[in-house]
Order: sequence, then structure tokens, then C-alpha cells
Amino acid sequence: MTARSTRCTTAKTRTSRLAAVAAIAVAGSMLLTACGDQTESAGGTKESGSAAASKAPLFSKLPADIQKAGVIKVGTDASYAPMEFTEGGKIVGVDPAIAEALSKQLGVKFEFISGTFDGLITSIYTGRQQLIMSAMTDNKKRQEGLDDNGKKIGKGIDFVDYFSSGVSLLVKKGNPQGINSLDDLCGKTVAVQRGTIYEDTFKAQATKCGDKKLTIQAFDTDAEAQTRVKAGGAVADLNDYPVASYIAKTSGGGNDFEVTGNQSDVGLFGIGVSKDNTQLRDAVKEALDAAIKDGSYAEALKKWNVEDSAVKSATINAGK
Repeated sequence: MTARSTRCTTAKTRTSRLAAVAAIAVAGSMLLTACGDQTESAGGTKESGSAAASKAPLFSKLPADIQKAGVIKVGTDASYAPMEFTEGGKIVGVDPAIAEALSKQLGVKFEFISGTFDGLITSIYTGRQQLIMSAMTDNKKRQEGLDDNGKKIGKGIDFVDYFSSGVSLLVKKGNPQGINSLDDLCGKTVAVQRGTIYEDTFKAQATKCGDKKLTIQAFDTDAEAQTRVKAGGAVADLNDYPVASYIAKTSGGGNDFEVTGNQSDVGLFGIGVSKDNTQLRDAVKEALDAAIKDGSYAEALKKWNVEDSAVKSATINAGK
């Protein structure tokens, strides 16, 4: 489920999630982006790994290779404000802020590396990254490594669930087509980012529309989908509610889009982890529970005005 600004990667970008991103700084966090030569670290400190470890309560819970490296590599698609986006050469947003809280518990840096959304799970399979934090919805298909047709395409991944959100329709300001629900889309054209659950939602609606055809235009990034809606070539885009709301408030000074209808398909975002790395998964879960308990998780959400999406405790593979 998930407005992204365009990314500085040559591969397909995940979500445009914000054609125009407001300049927002996250104090105290250092983040890494793989766009060009820029490298910053999330949750980093100037201390050596051993010095930081001596102060972190959950350092010993981590796998030995991560303890030695002092770093967890995190795959993301940094074009989905306010969840994650690039601003001033750094990746900022909700997920990096939560990662900072986890970093303090675990005593290692979280290095965010931006790539295409539809390639993030593969990056876990290949070992290029160790975690995914990219507003990724936890669902059975991803847990089991299945494609849209139920065909096995991988061994799947585990999720540590950390955020709750529904999806909302994003339409042109003034809602000229009178779109208030998915059923209102029948006979019209919509735009969406390719490889997301939003595309799946539109495909399901297209089946429901039957002969009153719903035309789906899928793009590499959500920014492209937004541009299509803004230009009038499509009547709606679909995004997670916090993202859709952020786009509506910031794009064009609040004059480009509006959110319409009620939230639907409320679900959980998960931090993706290899099924072969249960030690890391369990350490992240314990760190999230600790951050919830000490209030740093709530502070991270408050910083980005998404407190309503808080979870009360960390869970594993609780998505449907």
C-alpha cells in the first residue's frame, strides 16, 4: 500500500510519491543514499562500533557479521514522502526516523540504499541488503514468494510489522470527475506505480467493473502517475493514506490534488528480512518493542505527523 519524488537511480524507480517535496530536515539523524556518490548513515554516531555496542542494550542479539560490521544495509525506494524521500542529499522521512530509534537499541548504523521498489525483495534474496524499510505492505504473497497468479517466484521474506495504514484515492484538485470510491472508477482511466499493491487493487477493481472497462496505466514511479492525474490523462492515483495526504498538502502548494473517499484495505507495513536470518528478524522485533516502550517510536511518528498509524507492539508476519 503506498507520493514519491523522482529518484536519482538509473533503474526503474518505485514511487513518485511526491512530485514536489517540501524541504524538511530530520535533526540528529544521518542517512545513507545510494543515489550517485552521496553516502550518509541513519542512526550513525562518531563512536567506533565497539564503543556504540557497549552502550546499546540489544547489540548482543544481532548476528555476528553485523556486530563486526557495525552496519545494517537497508533497501528502500526513497521517493515516497513522507515515508522516505531524498532531501538535501539525505534520505529522510518516517522510516529513517524509526530506523534511528532502532539503531539506538541495537548499537549499529542503518544505511539506507535507494533502489526501485519492485527490486527490493530481490535485494534481500541476493544479500545486497539485509533489511527492507520502504512502506512495504506485509501480505501473504510476499511472505510466501508468490506472484499475482499464485506462482512461486522466490522463497519469500519475513516481516517485522511496525506501521498501520489504509489506502486512499488521490484525484485532481476539485475532483472534477466526482470520484468518491473505487466503484466510481469504472469506465475511466487510472494511473498507478507498477509493482505495488495499489496496482493489484486497481486490477481487482477492473475485474469488478467488467464490461464497463477500467483502464490502468502503470508507471515506473508514483511521480509519473501523479503527473498523469494532474494533466487529466487519468482520474485517480492510489496511495497509502499518509502519503496521499502529504501529496495533497504539499504538491503545488496544495493546489494540485486532493484525497477523496474513505480509507480502504487497512493493513500493516513490515520491515522485510530474509527467512534465513531469523536472528536479525528477532533482534529487530525486540528493538522495535523497546522503542515503543521508551517512547522513541512515538517521537519518530510525531515528527512526521503520522501518529495515527502507530502499532501497539511489534509483530511478525501479521499481514493478510
